[in-house]
Amino acid sequence: MRRLLAIALSLACLQTPGQSVRPAKELSAELDAIFAPFAERGAPGFAALVRLGGKTIFEGGYGVRDQRTLTPIDRHTNFRLASFSKQFTAMAVMLLVHDGQLHYDDRLSALLPGLPGYARNITVRQLLNHTSGVPDYEQLMEEAKKNGGPTWTATRQISDTEVLTLLQQHPQADFQAGGRWSYSNSGYVLLGLIVAKVSGEPFGEFLQRRIFQPLHMNNTLAFEADRNTVAHRAYGHVKQDGEYVEADQSSTSATLGDGGIYSNLDDLSRWDSALRHHTLLSEAEMRPAVTPAVLNDGTQTRWPTTPGEDNLNPGHKVAYGFGWFLDPYQGRPRMSHTGTTRGFRTVIQRFTTDDVTVIVLANRTDLDPAALSLRAADLCLEAISSSR
Repeated sequence: MRRLLAIALSLACLQTPGQSVRPAKELSAELDAIFAPFAERGAPGFAALVRLGGKTIFEGGYGVRDQRTLTPIDRHTNFRLASFSKQFTAMAVMLLVHDGQLHYDDRLSALLPGLPGYARNITVRQLLNHTSGVPDYEQLMEEAKKNGGPTWTATRQISDTEVLTLLQQHPQADFQAGGRWSYSNSGYVLLGLIVAKVSGEPFGEFLQRRIFQPLHMNNTLAFEADRNTVAHRAYGHVKQDGEYVEADQSSTSATLGDGGIYSNLDDLSRWDSALRHHTLLSEAEMRPAVTPAVLNDGTQTRWPTTPGEDNLNPGHKVAYGFGWFLDPYQGRPRMSHTGTTRGFRTVIQRFTTDDVTVIVLANRTDLDPAALSLRAADLCLEAISSSR
């Protein structure tokens, strides 16, 4: 099932600063031609958003929220963002720094007492940019299970406080803080706990008060099964033996700071606009988030050499700020992040110099939103280049 939604066609043509780009109607039709072949009637699907020059030129919904109701996906459909959520956690930390309640060089041990000695050397900055060395909590979950400890499942999910307990019981870091780079969900769970402790309110409520409500992101939330509900909710699916099976939750779906946010195209277009106009933080305050991390010896960060689930490019260079990958694409500056969890895959690509944003949110895991989003970005970037 395919549904084209509101497309900004009121302009005769799209504008980037000082340039005229191809007609919006022509671009939107070509974007639909990229996305539409991946739609399957009556099956889970995805939502896609393309913005150019600060204006939405394309919004498309493809497929259904779930196979029980067959409700079509639209601009208001809320998807679990998974690690796409990390940019919101980072923004929450940055707002507390703006308030003077937190500092990037504050030590983890002072903020969350009870952690082993290595926490004395870890800063908030290192948690934000994945150079902290904090152990992977999913690995610690497996170790706890092997040692006769708790077993977490899709119905008995691990909480943020339980993640903290596992880390408190594990005596060693994976590496010296600032000595290496390794993508860390544990670090972002800890950041969510830090936001809650420093602000004096639950993490989700802080997000609502300081980010979502001011930006009128009215259907975006950090989902907690016993505290709130997701409106217009998409349910995740996996493909098994050629059929889609609902697979919406995992043992780690209840953690918040690393991936617990649900959102939709309508709200994320507001988020993109806020980033573009520096609505929440000034350009200077935002700069640390878009500055690639460096190691203690001044060298560039690299993915770990050992392959792993969250190790996307073993041994290759990586540029990461606060909640954003900053690796350029074909020589063009870019802020991006993907999200992958049981039943969902998501991506945001922001080409800041070219003023192009592409977002794809999928409730099926047999789709590659990152590759799909880059095809859409290529079309827009080519249109910009040809107008120069």
